[in-house]
Amino acid sequence: MREDYLKQASKVISDPNILINVVSKRVRQLQHEGMEPLIDTLEKLEPEDVALREIIEGKLSYELPDELLRD
Repeated sequence: MREDYLKQASKVISDPNILINVVSKRVRQLQHEGMEPLIDTLEKLEPEDVALREIIEGKLSYELPDELLRD
């Protein structure tokens, strides 16, 4: 996993637990569910880096369940 991508993505999703979950789910989609990347790149990226770039570029978002939003 590229450190520079991780730092940039953590500015978009500041909670590390949420960031890990979003990246993990997206990696599963890319590797096992056959989904295509939402970004164009000429370099060969690992699935984790693809997910991070998608977050950085605003192509990937997330939504928290209502029960997590209640205090």
